[in-house]
Amino acid sequence: MAEKKKKTDVYEGFEQGPIRPPSEAHSLLIRLTRNCPWNHCTFCRVYKKRKFSLRSVDHIIKDIDFLHGYIERIQQIIKPGGFMDNEVIDTLYSSFVEKDRVAFNAAMNWYAEGMKSVFLQDANSLIMKPDDLVRVLSHLKTCFPNVERITSYARSHTIARILQEDLKRIARAGLNRIHIGMESGSDRVLAHIRKGTTKAVHIKAGLKVKGAGMELSEYVMPGLGGIEYSVEHAMETASALNSINPDFIRLRTLAVTDGTELSAQVARGEFEKPGDAMMAKEIRLFLESLDGITSHVKSDHILNLFETINGKLPEDKEKMISIIDRFFELTPEDRVLYQIGRRMGFFRGPEDMADSPHLDRVKQACRYYGVTPVNVDSVIDELMKRFV
Repeated sequence: MAEKKKKTDVYEGFEQGPIRPPSEAHSLLIRLTRNCPWNHCTFCRVYKKRKFSLRSVDHIIKDIDFLHGYIERIQQIIKPGGFMDNEVIDTLYSSFVEKDRVAFNAAMNWYAEGMKSVFLQDANSLIMKPDDLVRVLSHLKTCFPNVERITSYARSHTIARILQEDLKRIARAGLNRIHIGMESGSDRVLAHIRKGTTKAVHIKAGLKVKGAGMELSEYVMPGLGGIEYSVEHAMETASALNSINPDFIRLRTLAVTDGTELSAQVARGEFEKPGDAMMAKEIRLFLESLDGITSHVKSDHILNLFETINGKLPEDKEKMISIIDRFFELTPEDRVLYQIGRRMGFFRGPEDMADSPHLDRVKQACRYYGVTPVNVDSVIDELMKRFV
């Protein structure tokens, strides 16, 4: 038994987890935990069949020290105002042994992006003991004092159980933004997707994050209530967010991917995913129901039908709703072109179609694959699986 423990304590090198939010594309990724401690959500396949574990604080600090050393070496070779041409990159790259190159690539990419933000992986870093998390954050800030933002995913259930004073200590140590997958504010939907939390806990956790002085980014998943609970999902989610007033509300449209429990429910006829038109109506109702808050709404993902829904409440509410209305003003045939062109990455909003140089390519694709108003949603479902 003692020998087994000793083996687990061996540092095996720099680690990075599988995902991060799109808004953290330029962040340095530091892995504090492996996988997801909950891992029961029916729509998610990211961590399935992977065991959750906490990384040793000493190992995390070794990762940070490695990166700090690599950044210092990069800065020695690339003088201020210098360029990272191929010769410079080759010189740097050849100076690292093979096993260190994941860390080198992370350091190099972060240096190129300006070294302003850090994202703590994996799915729920706040499950660490507060003292351990504070120690990691303090070391990170010591090594990289000019970092402006340190962020992490967290579960509402976890945050709701943390003492408020501990959250404030964590914030003072440097963690200044939390990403929470609310998904829905409907207790019925939350139970169905096995989220392991409730509307009340979502609200409690959100208010605690705000009370600790951190920015809060809440993720909402249009379509998750299925056809049966579409209206309830929209209104109850808006109600929860109205109680919290998060800094950011981010839309992530449901994609039913193979290998998830949700896809099995679809196959058994237990869940029916809304099509794009119904989803658009759901999002419109959701936006209409947001009231008395000052959040920024972001639709920054290729899964979303409308990427141009982007604004601050309350002043941009009507502008965001008008984007959806414009979609419904299109003819059924043009609506199909927009739906396909959006998922091909050519359009961000309906307003992009009129003068788009890509419209002919979208028309050709629709003709080639026989896409019509009748079958467009099934085609879209297949396209969306590629982005998850």
